[in-house]
Amino acid sequence: MLDATQVTASSLRRRLSHLDALEAESVFIMREVAAEFERPVLLFSGGKDSIVMLRIAEKAFRPARFPFPLMHVDTGHNFPEVLDYRDRRVAELGERLIVASVQESIDKGRVREEPGNPSRNRLQTTTLLDAIQENGFDAVFGGARRDEEKARAKERVFSLRDEFGQWEPRAQRPELWSLYNGRIRRGQHMRVFPISNWTEMDVWQYIERERIEVPSIYYAHEREVFRRGGMWLATNPFLERAENEEAKQMVVRYRTVGDMTCTGAVASPAANVADIIAEVAAARITERGATRADDAFSETSMEDRKREGYF
Repeated sequence: MLDATQVTASSLRRRLSHLDALEAESVFIMREVAAEFERPVLLFSGGKDSIVMLRIAEKAFRPARFPFPLMHVDTGHNFPEVLDYRDRRVAELGERLIVASVQESIDKGRVREEPGNPSRNRLQTTTLLDAIQENGFDAVFGGARRDEEKARAKERVFSLRDEFGQWEPRAQRPELWSLYNGRIRRGQHMRVFPISNWTEMDVWQYIERERIEVPSIYYAHEREVFRRGGMWLATNPFLERAENEEAKQMVVRYRTVGDMTCTGAVASPAANVADIIAEVAAARITERGATRADDAFSETSMEDRKREGYF
């Protein structure tokens, strides 16, 4: 029998399953932030990645309350099913939710919608930075993963943002082993990505293992959609269809959840998590690359948007 001194971190790691190891790393990161920072906040949109982060927070801090509130940057163009799920899940947990509204930013003149561009995704940056400043947050948990988009793969787990909320890739701090440098100056804040080392497959396998409920739009359902830019977009009050963009009923699901104006559906019969895992295993393109028009067709790269303060 091994005594306590013989149980090393590496030997413990060898005993853990792949998902156990990822979960343990994410729990460690959340606890580190709770210990190092005064006013963290966790971004929760009702999307699958933020749902997994919520479960990680439960593992890290329950039965106590979370040592931080939740926040959603709401574009005003979100899927109703996702907002319903968001509100119900927050109520079940009994946690505090802050809703930072892009519409309020527009009404206050802080941002202006681009003529001919119905997407409000880029407008979220100002709303997010204003909310961080107004609430005095010094660390912000986000659900970004390195397999989503190449610019995200360049970012550390602890990502320093300057006094203007901007990211400078060349100023990133080294992260050796599990050592994170959380030191910031006044006005700066840290973006923290607890599931940075997870993949889309890991997320769905974890959802299956933990039996986590997700919004219904992740599963196959019938919806009226139309084709634009190689993507199936849902008909909705925020998008005006051209004459040649014929709407049709299809059985679809969503791999990612975002603004209705730029989030595409995929034709799919996947009606449960096991079906989704099989689909993800066969996929050869990331969910954002396949279904997010703001990524696929934006004239501004994700890296440039992140430099401006985008998550």
